Amino acid sequence: MLNDIIVKIVRLMPKSLVRVFANRYIAGDSLDDAVKLVKELNSDGIMATMDVLGEAITSKVEAVEAQTKAMEVLKAISANSLNSNLSIKPTQFGLMIDEEFCYKLVKELVEYATTINNFVRLDMEDSDTTDKIIALYTRLRKEYSNVGIVIQAYLRRSIADAEKLNALDTNYRLCKGIYREHESIAFHSKEEIRKNYMKVVEAMLTEGKFVGIATHDDTLIDASRQLIIDKKIDDGKYEFQMLLGVREDLRRQIRKNNEKLRIYVPFGKDWYAYSIRRLKENPNMAMDITKNIFRIH
Repeated sequence: MLNDIIVKIVRLMPKSLVRVFANRYIAGDSLDDAVKLVKELNSDGIMATMDVLGEAITSKVEAVEAQTKAMEVLKAISANSLNSNLSIKPTQFGLMIDEEFCYKLVKELVEYATTINNFVRLDMEDSDTTDKIIALYTRLRKEYSNVGIVIQAYLRRSIADAEKLNALDTNYRLCKGIYREHESIAFHSKEEIRKNYMKVVEAMLTEGKFVGIATHDDTLIDASRQLIIDKKIDDGKYEFQMLLGVREDLRRQIRKNNEKLRIYVPFGKDWYAYSIRRLKENPNMAMDITKNIFRIH
């Protein structure tokens, strides 16, 4: 409740002020900024996935521009020998304008990634896009092995989706989910989401699928570790994944345990919407902004 109020206040602030506090969540405006940050992560033994910010474009011209930028990311990863793959939002490639056009653009991206031995993950967006993203992934997966998808544990449908996608030997990122969805299609309570998360991750791991366990929730990380021990899951079948700028204490702990970790590294000029979503899920950041603005210590 308090966090929602703070986020509403932040929305009224000048973007230049919000940017000061949002910088921890994004690598910068340019690809060079992202490359520099990923090099730093790699030097600490941390993998990355890079993402050009932006979504829900309104023209095919913008979709082609998004593909060009994504291609540039893959080329930079190769040229700099980075330990990173690429994450994309399908709506940025025209998914809601023309599904066939979107498929063509993303297929070209995945095809290029095969030539440099890299991987492309389709991010999941709000529930209006879920069926379309799964259909896009399914079509691509029939031709390519270097493509994966995100599943959001707070959606009631996710266990059924995982059971179907397991048949495609799917490579997953499993996150809680952040978009606001109606209670009829999404769990709202923390405990319900945690319970479903563990149900879904077990369905993935016990079927031998690779899972990026993407969470900043200590309870879920500990439960996932225990599941991995109990089910004797091979360490090549999972990694932990986190967002840039979130829970760096947890990041250090994972690395101290010599567990594999991948950080989501977004960059680009379309940083505002992404940063507001981070505020909604991170009460501490929202409170930090408020304290700094009003100089409360």
